[in-house]
Amino acid sequence: MNRYLIFICLTVCILFSSCLTNKDLVYLQNKDGADIETFNLTEQPKPYKVQVNDILSITVKALDEELVGIFNPVETTNASSGNQAGLYFNGFTVDLHGNIEFPVLGKINVLGFTIDEIEDKVESELLKQYFKETAEIFVTVKLSGLRYTVTGEVGGTGVYTLFQDRVNIIEALANAGDIALTGDRKDVLVIRQYPDGQKIHHIDLTDIKAMKSPFYYIQPNDIILVKPLKRKSIGAGQTAFQNLTTIASILSVLVSTYFLTKNL
Repeated sequence: MNRYLIFICLTVCILFSSCLTNKDLVYLQNKDGADIETFNLTEQPKPYKVQVNDILSITVKALDEELVGIFNPVETTNASSGNQAGLYFNGFTVDLHGNIEFPVLGKINVLGFTIDEIEDKVESELLKQYFKETAEIFVTVKLSGLRYTVTGEVGGTGVYTLFQDRVNIIEALANAGDIALTGDRKDVLVIRQYPDGQKIHHIDLTDIKAMKSPFYYIQPNDIILVKPLKRKSIGAGQTAFQNLTTIASILSVLVSTYFLTKNL
Protein backbone atom coordinates (compact mmCIF):
# COMPACT_ATOMS: atom_id res chain seq x y z
CA MET A 1 0.00 0.00 0.00
CA ASN A 2 2.93 2.32 0.73
CA ARG A 3 3.98 2.11 -2.88
CA TYR A 4 0.48 3.08 -3.95
CA LEU A 5 0.52 6.09 -1.58
CA ILE A 6 3.86 7.25 -2.92
CA PHE A 7 2.60 6.94 -6.49
CA ILE A 8 -0.58 8.86 -5.63
CA CYS A 9 1.38 11.66 -3.95
CA LEU A 10 3.70 12.00 -6.93
CA THR A 11 0.74 12.08 -9.32
CA VAL A 12 -1.00 14.78 -7.27
CA CYS A 13 2.16 16.90 -7.16
CA ILE A 14 2.70 16.62 -10.93
CA LEU A 15 -0.90 17.50 -11.79
CA PHE A 16 -1.10 20.49 -9.45
CA SER A 17 2.24 21.80 -10.70
CA SER A 18 0.78 21.63 -14.21
CA CYS A 19 -2.01 24.15 -13.51
CA LEU A 20 -1.88 27.22 -15.73
CA THR A 21 -1.19 30.50 -13.93
CA ASN A 22 -1.52 34.15 -14.92
CA LYS A 23 2.21 34.21 -15.62
CA ASP A 24 1.60 31.68 -18.38
CA LEU A 25 -1.38 33.45 -19.92
CA VAL A 26 -1.10 37.24 -19.57
CA TYR A 27 0.56 39.14 -22.40
CA LEU A 28 3.22 41.83 -21.93
CA GLN A 29 3.83 41.57 -18.18
CA ASN A 30 6.21 43.97 -16.48
CA LYS A 31 8.39 41.19 -15.07
CA ASP A 32 11.31 43.37 -13.99
CA GLY A 33 9.15 46.01 -12.29
CA ALA A 34 10.70 48.73 -14.46
CA ASP A 35 9.15 52.19 -14.67
CA ILE A 36 7.00 51.83 -17.79
CA GLU A 37 6.44 55.58 -18.09
CA THR A 38 10.13 56.15 -18.76
CA PHE A 39 10.59 52.93 -20.74
CA ASN A 40 10.52 53.26 -24.50
CA LEU A 41 8.39 50.25 -25.27
CA THR A 42 8.00 50.22 -29.02
CA GLU A 43 10.68 49.00 -31.37
CA GLN A 44 10.62 51.17 -34.48
CA PRO A 45 10.30 48.72 -37.38
CA LYS A 46 12.86 49.07 -40.13
CA PRO A 47 11.53 49.80 -43.63
CA TYR A 48 10.58 46.53 -45.31
CA LYS A 49 12.70 45.50 -48.28
CA VAL A 50 10.84 43.77 -51.09
CA GLN A 51 11.50 40.06 -51.61
CA VAL A 52 10.81 37.41 -54.24
CA ASN A 53 7.10 36.52 -54.65
CA ASP A 54 5.90 39.78 -53.12
CA ILE A 55 3.04 41.40 -55.03
CA LEU A 56 3.14 45.15 -55.49
CA SER A 57 0.25 47.47 -56.22
CA ILE A 58 1.53 50.38 -58.32
CA THR A 59 -0.58 53.33 -59.43
CA VAL A 60 0.48 56.29 -61.54
CA LYS A 61 -1.41 59.58 -61.39
CA ALA A 62 -1.12 62.74 -63.45
CA LEU A 63 -3.02 65.91 -64.26
CA ASP A 64 -4.28 64.21 -67.41
CA GLU A 65 -5.57 60.81 -66.26
CA GLU A 66 -5.79 59.51 -69.84
CA LEU A 67 -2.01 59.68 -70.10
CA VAL A 68 -1.55 57.19 -67.27
CA GLY A 69 -4.48 54.84 -68.06
CA ILE A 70 -2.15 52.16 -69.45
CA PHE A 71 -0.39 51.86 -66.10
CA ASN A 72 -3.54 51.47 -63.98
CA PRO A 73 -5.72 48.41 -64.71
CA VAL A 74 -9.35 49.00 -63.75
CA GLU A 75 -9.40 45.96 -61.43
CA THR A 76 -6.54 47.35 -59.35
CA THR A 77 -8.80 50.11 -58.04
CA ASN A 78 -10.79 47.43 -56.18
CA ALA A 79 -7.75 46.04 -54.36
CA SER A 80 -8.45 47.96 -51.18
CA SER A 81 -11.82 46.24 -50.82
CA GLY A 82 -10.09 42.92 -50.16
CA ASN A 83 -10.25 41.39 -53.65
CA GLN A 84 -7.15 39.21 -53.30
CA ALA A 85 -7.70 37.53 -56.67
CA GLY A 86 -7.61 40.96 -58.29
CA LEU A 87 -4.37 41.74 -56.50
CA TYR A 88 -2.80 38.54 -57.74
CA PHE A 89 -3.77 38.99 -61.41
CA ASN A 90 -3.35 42.76 -61.68
CA GLY A 91 -0.54 43.44 -59.24
CA PHE A 92 3.15 43.24 -60.07
CA THR A 93 4.73 40.01 -58.80
CA VAL A 94 8.44 40.02 -57.99
CA ASP A 95 9.96 37.14 -59.98
CA LEU A 96 12.83 34.84 -58.98
CA HIS A 97 15.32 37.37 -60.32
CA GLY A 98 13.84 40.23 -58.29
CA ASN A 99 12.18 41.93 -61.27
CA ILE A 100 8.68 43.18 -62.02
CA GLU A 101 7.31 43.59 -65.54
CA PHE A 102 6.01 47.14 -65.81
CA PRO A 103 4.08 48.53 -68.82
CA VAL A 104 6.28 50.43 -71.32
CA LEU A 105 9.33 50.33 -69.02
CA GLY A 106 9.75 46.55 -69.16
CA LYS A 107 11.66 44.78 -66.38
CA ILE A 108 12.51 46.77 -63.27
CA ASN A 109 14.60 45.25 -60.52
CA VAL A 110 13.05 45.87 -57.10
CA LEU A 111 14.61 43.13 -54.98
CA GLY A 112 15.94 44.55 -51.72
CA PHE A 113 14.41 47.99 -52.30
CA THR A 114 12.04 49.70 -49.88
CA ILE A 115 8.61 50.91 -51.01
CA ASP A 116 9.80 54.53 -51.06
CA GLU A 117 12.83 53.60 -53.14
CA ILE A 118 10.65 51.74 -55.67
CA GLU A 119 8.33 54.76 -55.96
CA ASP A 120 11.33 56.99 -56.76
CA LYS A 121 12.74 54.43 -59.19
CA VAL A 122 9.51 53.97 -61.17
CA GLU A 123 8.84 57.71 -61.29
CA SER A 124 12.38 58.42 -62.45
CA GLU A 125 12.17 55.82 -65.24
CA LEU A 126 8.77 57.11 -66.40
CA LEU A 127 10.07 60.66 -66.64
CA LYS A 128 13.15 59.46 -68.46
CA GLN A 129 11.41 57.22 -71.00
CA TYR A 130 7.76 58.26 -71.33
CA PHE A 131 6.68 61.53 -69.71
CA LYS A 132 7.92 65.07 -69.59
CA GLU A 133 8.41 66.96 -66.34
CA THR A 134 5.33 69.05 -67.14
CA ALA A 135 3.13 65.94 -66.84
CA GLU A 136 3.50 66.17 -63.05
CA ILE A 137 3.13 62.45 -62.44
CA PHE A 138 2.78 60.91 -59.01
CA VAL A 139 3.64 57.24 -58.33
CA THR A 140 2.26 55.25 -55.40
CA VAL A 141 3.61 51.81 -54.48
CA LYS A 142 2.13 49.55 -51.82
CA LEU A 143 2.44 45.93 -50.84
CA SER A 144 -0.73 44.10 -51.88
CA GLY A 145 -1.63 43.21 -48.31
CA LEU A 146 0.47 41.80 -45.51
CA ARG A 147 0.28 38.03 -45.95
CA TYR A 148 1.37 35.71 -43.14
CA THR A 149 0.81 32.18 -41.83
CA VAL A 150 -0.19 31.08 -38.32
CA THR A 151 -0.01 27.47 -37.15
CA GLY A 152 0.17 25.46 -33.95
CA GLU A 153 -1.82 26.07 -30.75
CA VAL A 154 -4.09 28.86 -32.00
CA GLY A 155 -7.81 29.31 -32.48
CA GLY A 156 -7.60 29.10 -36.26
CA THR A 157 -4.54 28.05 -38.23
CA GLY A 158 -4.19 29.28 -41.78
CA VAL A 159 -2.85 31.90 -44.16
CA TYR A 160 -4.10 35.44 -43.52
CA THR A 161 -3.84 38.76 -45.34
CA LEU A 162 -4.30 42.11 -43.61
CA PHE A 163 -4.51 45.32 -45.61
CA GLN A 164 -2.36 47.39 -43.27
CA ASP A 165 1.16 48.78 -43.47
CA ARG A 166 2.07 47.71 -39.92
CA VAL A 167 0.81 44.72 -37.93
CA ASN A 168 2.26 43.55 -34.63
CA ILE A 169 2.39 39.89 -33.68
CA ILE A 170 -0.38 40.16 -31.07
CA GLU A 171 -2.73 41.66 -33.68
CA ALA A 172 -1.75 38.90 -36.11
CA LEU A 173 -2.48 36.19 -33.54
CA ALA A 174 -5.76 37.81 -32.52
CA ASN A 175 -6.79 37.73 -36.17
CA ALA A 176 -6.14 33.97 -36.08
CA GLY A 177 -8.29 33.36 -32.99
CA ASP A 178 -5.54 34.04 -30.43
CA ILE A 179 -3.25 31.52 -28.72
CA ALA A 180 -5.09 28.61 -27.09
CA LEU A 181 -4.72 27.95 -23.36
CA THR A 182 -2.47 25.04 -24.28
CA GLY A 183 -0.14 27.27 -26.32
CA ASP A 184 3.28 28.43 -25.13
CA ARG A 185 3.19 32.24 -25.05
CA LYS A 186 6.71 32.38 -23.62
CA ASP A 187 8.40 30.97 -26.71
CA VAL A 188 6.55 31.87 -29.91
CA LEU A 189 8.51 31.14 -33.08
CA VAL A 190 8.69 33.58 -35.99
CA ILE A 191 10.04 32.04 -39.19
CA ARG A 192 11.15 34.92 -41.38
CA GLN A 193 12.26 34.97 -44.99
CA TYR A 194 15.58 36.58 -45.95
CA PRO A 195 17.42 36.83 -49.29
CA ASP A 196 19.72 33.97 -48.17
CA GLY A 197 16.93 31.76 -46.80
CA GLN A 198 14.67 31.43 -43.77
CA LYS A 199 15.62 31.95 -40.13
CA ILE A 200 13.80 31.03 -36.90
CA HIS A 201 13.44 33.64 -34.17
CA HIS A 202 11.98 33.43 -30.66
CA ILE A 203 9.83 35.96 -28.81
CA ASP A 204 8.35 35.87 -25.29
CA LEU A 205 4.91 37.46 -25.51
CA THR A 206 4.39 37.35 -21.73
CA ASP A 207 7.19 39.89 -21.25
CA ILE A 208 6.63 43.58 -21.96
CA LYS A 209 10.13 43.69 -23.45
CA ALA A 210 8.67 41.86 -26.45
CA MET A 211 7.51 45.26 -27.69
CA LYS A 212 11.15 46.17 -28.26
CA SER A 213 11.89 43.00 -30.20
CA PRO A 214 12.65 43.33 -33.94
CA PHE A 215 10.09 40.53 -34.41
CA TYR A 216 7.23 42.27 -32.60
CA TYR A 217 6.07 43.70 -35.94
CA ILE A 218 5.53 40.98 -38.51
CA GLN A 219 6.66 41.12 -42.11
CA PRO A 220 5.13 39.72 -45.30
CA ASN A 221 5.51 35.93 -45.60
CA ASP A 222 6.25 35.45 -41.88
CA ILE A 223 5.24 32.10 -40.36
CA ILE A 224 4.13 32.31 -36.72
CA LEU A 225 4.38 28.96 -34.92
CA VAL A 226 2.91 28.47 -31.43
CA LYS A 227 4.20 25.38 -29.66
CA PRO A 228 2.10 23.35 -27.19
CA LEU A 229 2.91 23.57 -23.49
CA LYS A 230 4.70 20.54 -22.06
CA ARG A 231 1.79 19.94 -19.66
CA LYS A 232 -0.45 19.23 -22.65
CA SER A 233 1.68 16.22 -23.57
CA ILE A 234 1.15 14.64 -20.11
CA GLY A 235 -2.59 15.21 -20.31
CA ALA A 236 -2.78 17.60 -17.37
CA GLY A 237 -5.80 19.86 -17.01
CA GLN A 238 -5.75 23.56 -17.73
CA THR A 239 -7.48 24.48 -14.45
CA ALA A 240 -7.38 23.27 -10.84
CA PHE A 241 -10.90 21.80 -11.21
CA GLN A 242 -9.83 19.74 -14.22
CA ASN A 243 -6.80 18.49 -12.29
CA LEU A 244 -8.97 17.51 -9.30
CA THR A 245 -11.24 15.56 -11.64
CA THR A 246 -8.23 13.75 -13.06
CA ILE A 247 -6.86 13.01 -9.59
CA ALA A 248 -10.21 11.65 -8.43
CA SER A 249 -10.35 9.32 -11.43
CA ILE A 250 -6.82 8.07 -10.78
CA LEU A 251 -7.51 7.52 -7.09
CA SER A 252 -10.66 5.58 -7.88
CA VAL A 253 -8.80 3.29 -10.27
CA LEU A 254 -5.89 2.78 -7.85
CA VAL A 255 -8.12 2.00 -4.86
CA SER A 256 -10.19 -0.43 -6.88
CA THR A 257 -7.04 -2.13 -8.15
CA TYR A 258 -5.58 -2.35 -4.64
CA PHE A 259 -8.63 -4.07 -3.12
CA LEU A 260 -8.96 -6.42 -6.06
CA THR A 261 -5.34 -7.55 -5.80
CA LYS A 262 -5.58 -7.79 -1.98
CA ASN A 263 -8.55 -10.19 -2.17
CA LEU A 264 -6.86 -12.50 -4.63
